[in-house]
Amino acid sequence: MRALLVLFSLVLSLSTAQAADKLQVVTSFSILDDITHQIGGDHIQISNMVGPDADAHTYEPTPDDAKALLKAKLIIKNGLGFEPWLDRLVTSTETKATVVTASKGVISHTMDEDGETIPDPHAWHNLANAEIYVNNITKALIAADPANKADYQRNSQTYLKEIYRLLAEAKTKFGALPPGNRRIVTSHDAFGYLGQAYGIEFLAPQGLSTEREPSAAEVAALITQIRKDKVKAVFMENIKDSRLLKQIADESGAQIGGTLYSDALAAEGPASTFTGLFEYNLNTLCAALGKP
Repeated sequence: MRALLVLFSLVLSLSTAQAADKLQVVTSFSILDDITHQIGGDHIQISNMVGPDADAHTYEPTPDDAKALLKAKLIIKNGLGFEPWLDRLVTSTETKATVVTASKGVISHTMDEDGETIPDPHAWHNLANAEIYVNNITKALIAADPANKADYQRNSQTYLKEIYRLLAEAKTKFGALPPGNRRIVTSHDAFGYLGQAYGIEFLAPQGLSTEREPSAAEVAALITQIRKDKVKAVFMENIKDSRLLKQIADESGAQIGGTLYSDALAAEGPASTFTGLFEYNLNTLCAALGKP
């Protein structure tokens, strides 16, 4: 029995030492967690803040998040105003970690919200931008851990091949949609980059952030527009309560097209990785919009 305890203690100490040897990285939300993991592999230890099926717009950091920032060598965030709570936490903890903005270099899509023009932070929904994310994260990992440069570059190239495959698939499938079937409704304005890339108009009762609640007049105006434009489908989101969308569908006569994954991965299933999320959304949209 004593020998087993000694062996267990040695294994535990070894695994703890191995984890400590890895590059310590903090990611702000689940999509960045997965992208970073695909590139970093076994060389990095990730502490992610906003998990699957959770809403980064309304997230409140915890004491454990602050501790993770102090241990980290790299902090990877989306940027474009997506996680202001992280900027405040970085300032308050005075962490020495390098902060990496994954969206750096993206040509931002802007929207008018309450009379103010603001950048749309949901740039990952255009896979051409996802390539920028991958390149920014790869460069940051190499700068922080040059000894494993070759592995980071190899993992990055393998991952980009999957992204290029999905880009070609999206071009084919969205291109085949009937011209009149290109308007849909989602909970909040998360899919502007996807719509811009493929000529799809996304309508939403909420703005770019889920924190903003729509007024009764805005909901009524959206229902009127759905009826007027004969919008075919209303899609729920994995991070949002679906009651408002169901009400809008009932009152407008539009069909519920399914659930889209917007700001977070699924906890399990096909949308539990970023490329899986994109392919799931692609197939869900095309299944609903492809109907005559």
